[in-house]
Amino acid sequence: MILKSLKRNYLKCWDFGKECEWFFVAAFGLFILTFLVGFAYPVFFRTEIFDMIKELILRFEGKSMIDMIVLIFLNNMWASFMAMVLGVFFGVVPVVTGVVNGYLIGFVMREAVVVDGIFSLWKILPHGVFELPAIIFSIGIGLKLGWSVVGGRWSARKGKGSVGYVFLEGVRFFVFVVFPLLVVAAIIEGLLIGLM
Repeated sequence: MILKSLKRNYLKCWDFGKECEWFFVAAFGLFILTFLVGFAYPVFFRTEIFDMIKELILRFEGKSMIDMIVLIFLNNMWASFMAMVLGVFFGVVPVVTGVVNGYLIGFVMREAVVVDGIFSLWKILPHGVFELPAIIFSIGIGLKLGWSVVGGRWSARKGKGSVGYVFLEGVRFFVFVVFPLLVVAAIIEGLLIGLM
């Protein structure tokens, strides 16, 4: 009974995912564009980014591997969930999240290559395989939610395009798809940080 319910919910997630596919494409495009800017021209907000990195290092200092995994997971989950649900404000927050994350990751990867060479990217890629899709999915659903608001589809009677429908299906997608991806990403990232 429980397995059937899980399977049904999981399949509904992918039906909703198909409805969001162009929003996922837009989120990915935005991410890639700003990633390339961050990688090719890492000149914006250098001081602020280095300060943020120092602050992150201090937060992880002295933490056990389990503590690091939990901290990474909670941070990523909160950021992803906010990118999704705050899409209700006309999609502005998901766009900002995509721009900031894309630029930041491009910037950090460029700095890693400059300092330690191209092979330093193996430290980023293993968890990125899981974390990046989770972020893209969250941003895409946030964009779809914003699109529903812009279209004035507040009534639940308007079905699939309504704000309520997108919000509820987005939460289901988050629980059954994004959440597990973030768990795996946090475990891999925490293990890598702990081992290094």
